[in-house]
Amino acid sequence: MVNSGLCILSDKVKHDSSQPNLVDAFGRKIDYIRLSITDRCDFRCVYCMGENMTFLPRDEVLSLEECARLVKVFVSFGVSKVRITGGEPLVRKNAIQLFEEIGQLQGLRELVITTNGSQLEHHAFALKQAGVRRINISLDSLDAARFRQITRVADLDKVLRGIAAAKQTGFENIKLNALLMRGINDDEALHLAAFAIENGFDISFIEEMPLGAVSHSRQSSYVSNEETLKLLRARYDLVSSNETTGGPARYWRIPNSKTKIGFISPNSHNFCEACNRVRISCKGELFLCLGQENKVDLRPILRAYPHDDKPLKQAIIRGLQTKPKGHDFDLKRAAPAVIRFMSHTGG
Repeated sequence: MVNSGLCILSDKVKHDSSQPNLVDAFGRKIDYIRLSITDRCDFRCVYCMGENMTFLPRDEVLSLEECARLVKVFVSFGVSKVRITGGEPLVRKNAIQLFEEIGQLQGLRELVITTNGSQLEHHAFALKQAGVRRINISLDSLDAARFRQITRVADLDKVLRGIAAAKQTGFENIKLNALLMRGINDDEALHLAAFAIENGFDISFIEEMPLGAVSHSRQSSYVSNEETLKLLRARYDLVSSNETTGGPARYWRIPNSKTKIGFISPNSHNFCEACNRVRISCKGELFLCLGQENKVDLRPILRAYPHDDKPLKQAIIRGLQTKPKGHDFDLKRAAPAVIRFMSHTGG
């Protein structure tokens, strides 16, 4: 039961047929949002953020009430999938109460979380009770020392306990996300895939994206998914699948297994032609593309019109018309394609 005062969504919310669907200038329907509820994280992954981060002041971060209101507005436009991200969303105080609020929305087909797994041991049951259907967990190594090297601070055992808790709680849709970097963990693709198969999880391999200035050379650390797929096909009889979870992953099935192996390839295989999503930062910035700076600042509108959603809806509709056709990643550039870190936009 929600007791935090998040009463904005007390009435059932569904798509209002009088509202237009969200369609961009290229005819792509937007039915999926990724909402970051914090820029803070208890890890410092080398591909995601700097070692010494400066986080946002509290008053620049959307309140949980504002997050709930935004989700309500997007669902009224026909958005049926919401992913809550961070930073690490479960380090946000009272985050579970937000999941409980969102989970009540009629018309919301899927409520999902992306997490580093560090807090799942304590929150997996509450997430399932709140209506979360799928959990994506970042897991880049099964070697404790290497895991700490990649995350700079994290304890692999704690994450594995969190994954086990999610499985024990009864989540049937658990997916691992792994980012391989040459010379660091690129030799673990088979090991990670075997772990997923053994546990009945899905797994996606994600190419590193040039977002934010990091301490390593992305051009030299980059591992293409074509390379990873070739390695996995030498071990497993992979069958191409047209299945989708609403995101950019392209999947392969392993016969006689529950596991799907996905590949998210923003560098080698641009997936923009079918883009169905937008991202909202914890500051209320509506980012129309992960790889571009196009954005609409929704926080001032939320706060200037606390009881009137019309200006907010108008800003979203107008902003969507500036959604670019695609991103333009080039690992050979001296500077990153986008200066903001991945943790700013949300995973």
